[in-house]
This record gives sequence, structure tokens and C-alpha cells, in this order.
Amino acid sequence: MNVGMLWFDNDIKSEIKTKIKRAAVYYQKKYGQVPNLCYVHPSMVSGEAARADGIEIRTTKSVLPHHFWIGVYDDPPMPEAAGRNGTAKTLRGENTAIPAAN
Repeated sequence: MNVGMLWFDNDIKSEIKTKIKRAAVYYQKKYGQVPNLCYVHPSMVSGEAARADGIEIRTTKSVLPHHFWIGVYDDPPMPEAAGRNGTAKTLRGENTAIPAAN
């Protein structure tokens, strides 16, 4: 996920899945897409399922507690999308080597 929405929810009465669902509903209304990935701080999950209503939950210390970075997972570029020299452009315009298909 390169672009997402940062959502804050410190409601101590709600479970993490409920918070993610609220963020997902807002995200869908605002951007017209259904999110499928959410990053949270590791302290916010404790052995819970890695999914909430079809949204994959991943942890990262880059996201502060009570914050949710939610959006749509971007697939990596496919080899057939490579240019003539076996590279593909990233969103920043940088060239990235793509391994040759065997």
C-alpha cells in the first residue's frame, strides 16, 4: 500500500475490529473503494485474527497507537509490465529491476 488514509480512534470501549470497520466505512464513502489492508501499532493486537471483515491487519511500529493506516493493497508489478530493459517505473519515477520469468 503506497497511499492510504490515517484514522484515529481511541475509544476504549470498542474492539479493534469495530474501529477498523468504522474506518473502512468512512474510507469507502470518501474514496469509492473498499479497503483491504490496515496497518496498526503492534500494541493494538494480541493474538487476534489477522483479518477484520475482509481487511487484512498488519502491524508496524511506524503507526502510532490508536491510529489506523487503511487503504487498498497494491500488487507488485508483473514481469510482462516491464520495459524493454527489464525495468518498471515506480510511482516516484524510479526504475526497479524485475526478475526474469523462467
